[in-house]
Amino acid sequence: MTDQVNFGDELVSPAEKTRRVGAVFSSVARRYDMMNDLMSGGMHRLWKDRFVNRVKPLAGEDILDMAGGTGDIAFRMAKRGANITVSDINADMLAVGEERARQRGLTGLTWKVQNAEKLTFADGRFDAYTIVFGIRNVTDIPAALREAHRVLKRGGRFYCMEFSSSDWPGFATLYDAWASNMIPRIGKVVADDEESYRYLVESIRRFPRPEAFRKMVADAGFVRAAAEPMLGGLVTIHSGWKI
Repeated sequence: MTDQVNFGDELVSPAEKTRRVGAVFSSVARRYDMMNDLMSGGMHRLWKDRFVNRVKPLAGEDILDMAGGTGDIAFRMAKRGANITVSDINADMLAVGEERARQRGLTGLTWKVQNAEKLTFADGRFDAYTIVFGIRNVTDIPAALREAHRVLKRGGRFYCMEFSSSDWPGFATLYDAWASNMIPRIGKVVADDEESYRYLVESIRRFPRPEAFRKMVADAGFVRAAAEPMLGGLVTIHSGWKI
């Protein structure tokens, strides 16, 4: 890793980025899903349904949902009978997810505080690894991808959904202007936290384009690495297999 990494548009040390990202998600944890609705016009729910349909969780499978936080993806997969371990570096996000699971009467999920760059799980532990809107917040993304590969069984599958910039010229310009100006203001009004939502917008802008990230997935050892862009790449489902 280099001596400095991006925290949004600011250069900081790797340790400082990890600390600041933790502070961001501790701050927004209680209102995270409501903010997702406001920022996406509710579309994140459709994207997540599509994502889980791509993963195709099966009854009895062991799946690691990394950066699973408030449980949105885990709940969808658990309903199909898979055994889900929900992991997140942020204990506050996990606490929200556990409370939501109790409210829904969902049992059988395992909740673990984990750093995606240094997982404590054994080699070949899981049938699938999922991470949704989380990998761009990881300090050392290649390390996290290598860990995802390590903890998967042979034949295991990797699925990631993440924001980036759209390549639809008119839409890209409009979305960037709206996101830069409105999302921090919404964060101020709804969550009393303008700066955290400013960081989230900046982190989306700086995340690699779909083809560049597809190559990173392949470089981590996954075969058949693929990218399925939506809205010109604003949101992309990435996948790969361990053989």
